[in-house]
Amino acid sequence: MKKKAFVTGADRGLGYCLTEVLLVNDYRVFAGRYMKDWPWLDRLKAKYGDDLILVDLDISSSDSVEKAARLIKSETDSLDLLINNAAILGPDENNLAIFEPLDFDRLLRVYNVNTLGALRVTKALIDLVLNSQDKLIVNISSEAGSIERCWRTGEYGYCMSKAALNMQSAILHNSIRDKGGQVLVVQPGWMQTYMHGMRNDKADFPPEKSAADIYELIRRKDEFKGNKPVFVDHLGNLWPW
Repeated sequence: MKKKAFVTGADRGLGYCLTEVLLVNDYRVFAGRYMKDWPWLDRLKAKYGDDLILVDLDISSSDSVEKAARLIKSETDSLDLLINNAAILGPDENNLAIFEPLDFDRLLRVYNVNTLGALRVTKALIDLVLNSQDKLIVNISSEAGSIERCWRTGEYGYCMSKAALNMQSAILHNSIRDKGGQVLVVQPGWMQTYMHGMRNDKADFPPEKSAADIYELIRRKDEFKGNKPVFVDHLGNLWPW
């Protein structure tokens, strides 16, 4: 029987590449789709048929998340893997952000998507995760969420939202570890993705590489299992909280 996974933010970038690598490795994948006019998932659906289920999803909306959860639960009673990947970058702040006007409404939207969005999805689907064999939740964080390694003087929304996601992951892991559940927090690296709207070709590597690396972490999940969640980069190196 195929393992089952749900990936949020699967339209393009890392989410799309994670969806594809899971399909290649014989998962049945539910793909959270935000941009209906972006064609990549349609092409993947044509190739993989019933092994890929497209799920309309806006993680900033509780109604959207609940509707998506109902669809998934109509198709399966378990999810071996939940990947909370969907995120936004937020305001384009400069290094003098504290001395310039800040758009607090936009900062709240970043937090609503990057932190509360992942919590909405996990809350809606935790019963399916714990009813599976692997019981694994992967939260895609960022080096920007590391307090110990903080070097920025701006980007408040994104950095704070990822730091809060890390705390969320720790609390969640504490809640499900006695039930066999596990949370893995991953820093995926600086990728050539569309976080700024256009593909960032100046970044270190394409998202395909990070997705392949993260799949290896998923495959090796038992190595990271313990009383506390683990925060690692895409190569499996421990990352400071």
